[in-house]
Amino acid sequence: MDVVQEPTPTVILAEDEASLYLQATSMAVWAPTGQTPVVRADPSRAKTNFYGTLNLHTGTEIVSRASVMNAESTALHLEAVLAAWPEQKLLLLWDRAPWHRGTAIQAVLDANPRLEIMLLPVAAPDLNPQEPVWKATRCAVSHNHRTKVLSTLADRFETHLTSHTFASSLLDRYGYTAIRPMFT
Repeated sequence: MDVVQEPTPTVILAEDEASLYLQATSMAVWAPTGQTPVVRADPSRAKTNFYGTLNLHTGTEIVSRASVMNAESTALHLEAVLAAWPEQKLLLLWDRAPWHRGTAIQAVLDANPRLEIMLLPVAAPDLNPQEPVWKATRCAVSHNHRTKVLSTLADRFETHLTSHTFASSLLDRYGYTAIRPMFT
């Protein structure tokens, strides 16, 4: 019996970075008259950096933390992304951040030809599907928070990212979903 195997579809991903500070960002909320919510002010600049990669097909997120955003931290995150999809071809939409270049990045790309990078236009964060993920997570976790410990806030931020799915319309908007069946 002759069995034709379908090729594994390419997984399309979008990656970006965000920094989380203990200083709460604020947003308007409803509160009973005379019970104005108190938002804690924190003047320190302590922060936790996050790398987030959104699977545009499923809405799931791969997350890494880093003390600094540089090529070495980015390369470690790319390794985590590659480990999440060990067999599939990956197309990664990426902005032009300086930490997306360097020897460590080139080494990962050279060792993994199944990972292809597509650069987004300069100064176009609205085209990166990962940006709304950061916005939704900040709204759910770090706006108006009262957390006093950065690691606790960072844990909540990461938990939200990994326990929710985030829909992206990018593939539909540019016709991918409509034409993909013609190529499988």
